[in-house]
Amino acid sequence: MNNRILSKDAEDFIDDKLLHSLIENTKEDKGRLREIFAKSKAKQALNLEEVASLLAIKSRDGLEELYETARDLKRVIYGNRIVLFAPLYIGNNCINNCSYCGFRSSLTNAVRKTLTKEELIDEVASLEREGHKRLILVYGEHPKYSPEFIADTVRTCYSVKVGNGEIRRVNINAAPMNVEGYKIVKAAGIGTFQVFQETYHKETYAKYHPANTVKGDYMWRLDAMDRAFEGGIDDMGIGALFGLYDWRYDVLGLVSHAIHLQKKLGVGPHTISFPRIKPALGLNIDLPYEVTDEQFKQLVATLRISVPYTGLIMTARESPKIRDEVIEFGVSQIDAGTRLEIGGYQEKRDRGQDLDREQFEVGDQRELDDAIRWLIERGFIPSFCTSCYRLGRTGEHFMEYAIPGFIGNFCTPNAMLTLTEYLEDYSSEETKKAGYEMLENELAKIKNSERRAEIAGKIEQIKMGKRDLRY
Repeated sequence: MNNRILSKDAEDFIDDKLLHSLIENTKEDKGRLREIFAKSKAKQALNLEEVASLLAIKSRDGLEELYETARDLKRVIYGNRIVLFAPLYIGNNCINNCSYCGFRSSLTNAVRKTLTKEELIDEVASLEREGHKRLILVYGEHPKYSPEFIADTVRTCYSVKVGNGEIRRVNINAAPMNVEGYKIVKAAGIGTFQVFQETYHKETYAKYHPANTVKGDYMWRLDAMDRAFEGGIDDMGIGALFGLYDWRYDVLGLVSHAIHLQKKLGVGPHTISFPRIKPALGLNIDLPYEVTDEQFKQLVATLRISVPYTGLIMTARESPKIRDEVIEFGVSQIDAGTRLEIGGYQEKRDRGQDLDREQFEVGDQRELDDAIRWLIERGFIPSFCTSCYRLGRTGEHFMEYAIPGFIGNFCTPNAMLTLTEYLEDYSSEETKKAGYEMLENELAKIKNSERRAEIAGKIEQIKMGKRDLRY
């Protein structure tokens, strides 16, 4: 963990003066916005000046057009599916002391725990019994969470099979590694490796991340995805924790990061996350940059339009009300049935949250089945699809499909197939009824008769007991 060697040709691509200048000097311009919206409808990524124009919108009609454009763009590229996953916290030991985090090293009253292999198997089994197929494993930054340890936990997750249940994709949220570490984790068969910069503003980053910690090294973190790519990982997830600094700056920081990765590596981020800071154990710091709900909507829509090919993840930090309002503005992935306590999926749901065992407070505590029914009622297809990853549509290959908007040709059919699996194996009767009504409507929308017949045939095969059919 101390072997901090940056990637080849590492660079600090965050231009602080430029980003501040764009925020201060860009004003809402209706004519310019029309040009930008037209560009986005052609599925073209935006430059920083164009992103700043979206962030400068203040008028109600301008915001409504922003939201409408983001809504339409998401459906054109990904269809009307929403991918579901569960975060699984492996351990909360941490050598860092980030002042906003419930895992920080100085918290003496935090309950520290790392799952044993047997406990991990039990956690995965609990998730499979609910119907989950996709996980993101989360680790504190600590020597015990080595690349070898992480790789072993990934292999354990894939090995657990309960009934028709199985984990088909394991993503990782862990500390940045050196290139050799990424190679070890990649060999275990991971999907996306996710590292959040937290904030791209250097002065603020230094304020919340003490210099005597590993995380206090801004450049080591900023370069994390470049090293991951050198280590063979071409599915990369980036993110910022909104509320530490001006939300507009961090949106521009995220887009700067996406532009850098696309330019240097030929592969942009597979996902972008945008969590807002939430209550955590011992959190008692001044947060002058709290992001309002309206600002949150604007930043989500702006990210969708700015980086049209990437998946946008809205986490369960947000309340059901906010998720319901924001999900249509370009979100493509959410977690559901979320428990953040170490070992929490084996415990009763009615015991409430326990902040001394969590990194932060969860806003949406609905069960997976409730979340799936909510999505169906909103007109979204809940999806557990992993076909792109397992068929090799990652990195440059994924970009070839996603950038021109072809990926939706696979997303909707595979969402329908994985939803059918869930309805047959796990759902309540109420959700099952609503789900099959949705599937009938979705089949009717398919104009190509051969394609419609193929998907309908696979749905019938699933009803008869077949599993893991892909389109």
